[in-house]
Amino acid sequence: MRLILTTLTAAAALSLAACSNAEEAGQTGPTGDTAATPAMQETPAAGATAAQTPTDGNGYVTMAGASDLFEIQSSELALEKSQNADVREFAQMMIDHHRKTTEQVTAAARAAGMTPPAPQLNSMQRDMMTQLQSASGADFDRMYIDQQRQAHQMALALHQTYAAQGDTPQLQEVARTAVPIIEQHITEAQGLNAA
Repeated sequence: MRLILTTLTAAAALSLAACSNAEEAGQTGPTGDTAATPAMQETPAAGATAAQTPTDGNGYVTMAGASDLFEIQSSELALEKSQNADVREFAQMMIDHHRKTTEQVTAAARAAGMTPPAPQLNSMQRDMMTQLQSASGADFDRMYIDQQRQAHQMALALHQTYAAQGDTPQLQEVARTAVPIIEQHITEAQGLNAA
């Protein structure tokens, strides 16, 4: 009897952990809500760590989609609000590159037999967008540049970790391809000046 109770307790704990992991990976939970991932909810000082990034395909697709969508939407806002030629040039590059990355991740997920969800911003990204929308002039440029630096560090951790440890070869290849592009973005963002 004790063995049966121990087995049932362990099974229940594993089920709860699986549900928690699915919600953290951005998969739909029993209520139909999509939970944000821990890596995107946190605001790490030096970027996300490998421990915060998923190695399952669904989690990777969800986080990559959110990351790209933030880059696109914040950069579209930069094209509307910024008068800084360097910021505007960087923003257009972000839009072009991240649209392409979204297409590549989506195609790889479909090739792997997955049905990728439409990208959605998580709560931290929505907050960042709200902050950007209320800023103007040089304050907007500074905030946009800072957010780009932070978002790209997190994206780099996501793609590097998935490239090394991911469970879907098609997605691993996309992640490997994305890493040098994101590294280029980080270098260019470091050189941007709000003045």
